[in-house]
Amino acid sequence: MASMLRDDDLSRPADAETLPIPVSATLLDLVNNLPGEHFTIEWLLGRLDRRSFGIILLVMSLVAMVPGISMLIGPLLAIPAFEMILGRSGPSFPRRIAVYPLRSSALAGIVRRALPLLAVLEKIVHPRWAISPRISRLAAGVAILALSGLFLAPLPLIQIVPALLVALIALAYLEEDGLLLCLSVLGAIILLAVTTAAIWGAVLGWMHIIG
Repeated sequence: MASMLRDDDLSRPADAETLPIPVSATLLDLVNNLPGEHFTIEWLLGRLDRRSFGIILLVMSLVAMVPGISMLIGPLLAIPAFEMILGRSGPSFPRRIAVYPLRSSALAGIVRRALPLLAVLEKIVHPRWAISPRISRLAAGVAILALSGLFLAPLPLIQIVPALLVALIALAYLEEDGLLLCLSVLGAIILLAVTTAAIWGAVLGWMHIIG
């Protein structure tokens, strides 16, 4: 019997117990265990592991895609993004924000609608183009911090695009996909340039009208 147990241990992959939990499974576990009618960001952070930065950014980006909410969620993205730049081990929020009650049903609905697409993306996104954790965290933090300001841009439906880019950056960070991270950061740079040009053009046009 002892030899059979040893054989089983040898036949088991060495990394079987260290394989990361899929992001979609983590999100599904969160929504399946939401506490009653309301939850808080503090509760959310308490259930996350070392990947808390990526998960919280992904959740916030999904929420930011909802019309009418993006202008509130967008600026909040700056908090974890700035902490990533500083090299913090995990995100934290001011106490008043962390304990503010949020509707569980709203989060569950948003996440469940996003899960099918996320499951498809997980088949494509995988570790490649290895980048050091410090560099990838810094790049993700800087890009998301810059994108957080676009949620306040006075352009129609502009909030959907930065929210999508934040989601891709968060997913790339979680899955250690250097290629997707580079492409997403490039997309953020292009979006920032286009938005800045559009806003500057609008300002010049307005100045021409009133001048």
